[in-house]
Amino acid sequence: MVKEHKTDEPKIQRKQDEQTPKTRSEKHEKTEEKQPKKSFWVQIRMFPIWLRVILVLLLLVGAAALGLYVGYSVVGDGSPKEIFQKETWTHITDIIRGVE
Repeated sequence: MVKEHKTDEPKIQRKQDEQTPKTRSEKHEKTEEKQPKKSFWVQIRMFPIWLRVILVLLLLVGAAALGLYVGYSVVGDGSPKEIFQKETWTHITDIIRGVE
């Protein structure tokens, strides 16, 4: 005679019942268990973006002025204070245009 094992079927059925949630709240609980709680990263800037833009523009102007100062006085053998005079720049633009 062959004996039937009825004890295996309830175990399998129990495992399937445990895996499939029956109600919405059980589904919600299952998804919460799987996914860790999300924490949002909030970055606090020391300097606002508009201040950074102004700072970069000021640094560019300062670097250009320093470059003109060194270039005109060292390379060009001119007086360093002449860079900031209007007559120097009109003379340079006249040379570029071919007026002089």
